[in-house]
Amino acid sequence: MNFINKYGKGILVCLLIAIPSWIIGKMFPVIGGAVIAILAGMIIAMFWNDKQNAEAGIKWTSKIVLQTAVVLLGFGMNLGVIFETGKQSLPIILCTITTSLVLAWIMKKVLKVPTNTSILVGVGSSICGGSAIAATAPVIDADDDEIAQSIAVIFFFNVLAAIFFPMLGKALGFDTMHGDAFGIFAGTAINDTSSVTAAASTWDSMWNLGSATLNKAVTVKLTRTLAIIPITLGLSFIRAKKERQASNFSLKRAFPMFILYFILAAIFTTVCVNLGVDSSVFAPLKELSKFLIIMAMAAIGLNSNVIQLIKTGGKPIAVGATCWCGITIVSLVMQHVMHLSLIHISEPTRPY
Repeated sequence: MNFINKYGKGILVCLLIAIPSWIIGKMFPVIGGAVIAILAGMIIAMFWNDKQNAEAGIKWTSKIVLQTAVVLLGFGMNLGVIFETGKQSLPIILCTITTSLVLAWIMKKVLKVPTNTSILVGVGSSICGGSAIAATAPVIDADDDEIAQSIAVIFFFNVLAAIFFPMLGKALGFDTMHGDAFGIFAGTAINDTSSVTAAASTWDSMWNLGSATLNKAVTVKLTRTLAIIPITLGLSFIRAKKERQASNFSLKRAFPMFILYFILAAIFTTVCVNLGVDSSVFAPLKELSKFLIIMAMAAIGLNSNVIQLIKTGGKPIAVGATCWCGITIVSLVMQHVMHLSLIHISEPTRPY
């Protein structure tokens, strides 16, 4: 009862924003429910200054619900399938992630961008957009304004990628007989799953490839998602080192336990599927994870200072643009070096 009295009102507000955002996000997947929720939260926050009893619940949602959503993401990962079918793209993934993180660090130094914002934009650009930001934010103790700003930057370049990458692939002469080449490109160069899906599906439609491109792109994208684990653990150890030097080190506080639960969820799913359990059994948990992320984004939007975000938005966009261009170029170069982008086969077999 104490929990409901303390957090109930704020959680309910976030839930009421999340439900229509989730529904609208289904209608417009390129935008996605998370972006809609965070924008709705920001708009409401402009007129709702005194949150009173709702504030505690909103903060709880932005932290605990967000971490719970990340844990549930693990149930959408069959590690065996990802390792088997994603290994072809692994060198490209490693190079694009490294490129993005290095460029984010350089831009942080050049433009004097806040550390947490540059980390979130770099990680979001290189791994899996909003999910990577959701997983990283608690580890580096990012505030809601930093999270909101990073999500906005990632969304902007997601939309550009979904629209222009199929045209870019055609202009560059990607193989149009099979979906693997463009699927690898979309899966390694676009960060958010919804935009990967949009670009890959467009390519399939353009060249009557069924779902060949989409299947390849999503598999590569899931392989990238696994990078959440080493990145967040690495950041937690860096933070632990700084806290140890400051004489206020706490292993429990520094180690992201929700990432451990995320790993255990992925292992559990993999074992169950290998034992014969249908992967569709875990589909509701994956959907719940997406909804909880939307709910947490609503809370983050409610806690964001819109005016401050507008005033400081230029530099994060520059970081995002640099990371986005770097990832795209490295992905194209690596595919060319590995002979994956221009594969022409004399008698193609169309998927049915």
